Amino acid sequence: MSYANLLPLPVLLPLLGAALTLVARRQARTQVAISLAVLAASLGVAIALMWGTHFNGPIVLWLGGWSEPLGIALVADRLSALMLLISSFVILSVLVFAIGQGVADGDEDSPLSIYFPTYLVLSAGVSNAFLAGDLFNLFVSFEMLLFASFVLLTLGGSGARIRAGTTYVIVSMVSSFLFLVAIAVTYAATGTANLAQLSLRLPDIDPTVGLALQLMLLTVFGIKAAVFPMSAWLPDSYPSAPVPVSAVFAGLLTKVGVYAIVRTQFLLFPDSPLHNLIMIAGLLTMLVGILGAVAQPGIKRMLSFTLVSHIGYMLFGIGVASELGLSSAIFYIAHHITVQTALFLISGLIERVGGSTVIDRLGGLAATSPVLAILFFVPAMNLAGIPPFSGFVGKVGLLQAGAADGGAVAWTLVVGSVVTSLLTLYAVAKTWSYAFWRPRAEEGAEHTLEMPMLTPSFGRLSDAIGAVVAHERPATPIAPPPAAPQVERPMPPLMLGAATAVVVFSLGLSLFAGPLITYTDAAARQMITRDGYVKAVLPQEGP
Repeated sequence: MSYANLLPLPVLLPLLGAALTLVARRQARTQVAISLAVLAASLGVAIALMWGTHFNGPIVLWLGGWSEPLGIALVADRLSALMLLISSFVILSVLVFAIGQGVADGDEDSPLSIYFPTYLVLSAGVSNAFLAGDLFNLFVSFEMLLFASFVLLTLGGSGARIRAGTTYVIVSMVSSFLFLVAIAVTYAATGTANLAQLSLRLPDIDPTVGLALQLMLLTVFGIKAAVFPMSAWLPDSYPSAPVPVSAVFAGLLTKVGVYAIVRTQFLLFPDSPLHNLIMIAGLLTMLVGILGAVAQPGIKRMLSFTLVSHIGYMLFGIGVASELGLSSAIFYIAHHITVQTALFLISGLIERVGGSTVIDRLGGLAATSPVLAILFFVPAMNLAGIPPFSGFVGKVGLLQAGAADGGAVAWTLVVGSVVTSLLTLYAVAKTWSYAFWRPRAEEGAEHTLEMPMLTPSFGRLSDAIGAVVAHERPATPIAPPPAAPQVERPMPPLMLGAATAVVVFSLGLSLFAGPLITYTDAAARQMITRDGYVKAVLPQEGP
């Protein structure tokens, strides 16, 4: 079996599925069947590629019929295969959740007909980003994500979603423009945009030019990854989106930016003088994000700020630049994708059962739905890094890498990581206590509320995703507000099953942390040495 022939499938299958679902836009069940089949096949391909890269080394396929290295190179190594596998699973699970929500809210109808083709384009863009072997193809991936993201963010057409989507698009277009400039300057300086060729040519150019190129790429990918101070757009964009959309965004989109930082930093700039700068950015991202999280009265905004904060842990491992640091960062990326997705999906279930995601308007959910209480508790403790969960394993690895580095910045990051972990525990424990254990607030009591906004249901073509979405804005004291209505709607089996599957998958990362760490160690070693990647892409030029 030639694994190379599988490389285009994670991109081509979703794009083909997007075309077919557009044709079947008036046949909801056909759209559902096509989407599920395409994403299930993509997951199977990702499993095969992970197996192939682990035992056979990097896999390369040149497209376009051009003589190498002028064509389009798709490349899978251990890192990209792991990201592809986890993203494929998450994308499939979130789609099942969205279908379950659509069926529950719209009887026999499913989500908006435009949802399926757009969602499949998003899947293709994520896969293409992980497999791209040159900067321009990576740029194309980001543009696919931008197009799909804007459509998904603005489903329903409410004013809040349009504003959030507009902010997201403006920020993304600025970063895209900077990325194009960076690609043009890189090509002018080296004569190529292929990553393997760049790794061989960049050491020969003027160091000042190389440093400028690195700073430009870090800025572009830092915006995509929501690294402080380029993270202000995220907490205002994700909470306003429908739950299935915010879940997949939170789990994957920022990680594509982090992946791009890892790929370019270790392949193109292995001897970079900017390691301390990356660690400082990681520290500030941690602290600013988590301080924002503890101040939020709404679950989705709290999760959005913790999302920003925990990007800092990944930058920690990248900045340390040791094998242990990079391995722990890769492990933490895998952990965070699943945990963050699970928490956003569960926030949708909380909203369904409790009628709101504002914690001051919730209470008594542990008695109302013990299953939901457990589902929230497990990934929440995992996010906080409580042993024996995978979050604890990843954080311990990062702390060990920082201690082994021994520098002042690294030790400051060690302290900042511990503080951030404790504040994360405080934020999720407060949510757990308020929403699940305390008695439900009585009508007329004083609260601090986020302004709710009603949106249409998720079912028919004219509807938006989600039955009732609380649009979370900065806290505004209101007294006395009415308590949220006790909705107590049953959790649809598909929604509950999809959220449970992601939680179980995250627990699997904890249960099989040993083999996964062995895999991430091998992936980090492969990234740092670079030889295997370069020789696979350019056998005639490799060192």
